[in-house]
Amino acid sequence: MGGRAAEELQFKEMTTGAQSDLREATKIARKMVKQFGMTRALGPVTYGESEELVFLGRELGEHRDYSEETAHEIDKAVTRIINDAQKRAINILEKHKGELKILAQKLLKEETIEREDFERIFKKKGTGKRVKS
Repeated sequence: MGGRAAEELQFKEMTTGAQSDLREATKIARKMVKQFGMTRALGPVTYGESEELVFLGRELGEHRDYSEETAHEIDKAVTRIINDAQKRAINILEKHKGELKILAQKLLKEETIEREDFERIFKKKGTGKRVKS
């Protein structure tokens, strides 16, 4: 959700630029809820049987083995996960605005950044410790 949060902070609006971030975050959140049982509201239960072609690594479809009410609860849980991730991404970006500005300037100038330079930008001044998020 970092790309979308950055757009919101930088441009004060949402654009289509972070579409792939949003699509991937939604796919992960849906798996968290339906496959991994990672929500308190629905509990440690798997919802939907997927039919996969193992040799191709692709899903063909899903057999829905739950009610409309459960489908609604799944959607609410996914939305809650995405919204929480968005808030957390915004908080992290706001907390590190100074470092992000330096990073953006370096990327505009050089187009790429090495890991060492990235880590140097995000170290706390005077402590030598990495910034924790």
